[in-house]
Amino acid sequence: MRLHYRLLNVFTRTGETLSGNPLCVFEDGRSLDTGTMQALALQFNLSETTFILPSTQATAGFRIFTPSYEMPFAGHPTLGTAAVVADLQGTGASLQLELPARIITVTRDAELWELCAPKGNSRPSACSPTTLAGALGLDPQDLAGDALWVDIGVEQLVVPVANPAALARARLGWDGLTWITADGTRAQVYLFAEVSPGRLKARFFFDKGESVLEDPATGSATANLGGWYQAMGWPTPLERNIEQGEATGRPASLRLLIDAAGSIFVAGRVAELGRGFIDL
Repeated sequence: MRLHYRLLNVFTRTGETLSGNPLCVFEDGRSLDTGTMQALALQFNLSETTFILPSTQATAGFRIFTPSYEMPFAGHPTLGTAAVVADLQGTGASLQLELPARIITVTRDAELWELCAPKGNSRPSACSPTTLAGALGLDPQDLAGDALWVDIGVEQLVVPVANPAALARARLGWDGLTWITADGTRAQVYLFAEVSPGRLKARFFFDKGESVLEDPATGSATANLGGWYQAMGWPTPLERNIEQGEATGRPASLRLLIDAAGSIFVAGRVAELGRGFIDL
């Protein structure tokens, strides 16, 4: 069985192909069962690997796997898969992708691919500012507002930080991560700080086994940031340009938009690096 795949980077910076978050997309997953998809994701060992499938309700279906488990939704795999589907099927500037639990609309505007995030919800964190700051290696005054659990496809803890210097100092070990996310469904924390009006820096920490990793670019967390702004009552429309990944050596650029109707959009560039196949 020959399986064709493509390697991409998503949320790349302008003119920097080797930036953003890597992704592997298998062009046709129809012959694969869940166990084989999971094994292939572990074989490539990227943050996510996707498998394109047929759909009767959308342009195409797809599934997302980390090396350890299947994801219900994720931003950079959605945008990267959309770019591959558009190329394979010759679609126009808009297409729909079906995940097992929802359909996501993706559009292309010039060099940016943009997804419309699903509806979500939010709730307060059980951690006090002192506890939260201590786990992050910060002081309470380094926090800039309420930390919220936000779930727009994947629940994550969203934490505002006072400034980029404090964001850069943040350190999160395994014990701290599990402690501050004990009241959530996933051990995932998104930190962000304002650089200037409309411009942010962000970092995202998550668990892998008993280790803490940092993600270079996180589309699902960017969508959850939109949910945080909504929960905090920020006026819309709202736009934020976000820099992430500097601490990982993989700088990335993401754009968040919330329109006047409250819809949340996440956008970024997609760069294809290469194509190949494997035989099973």
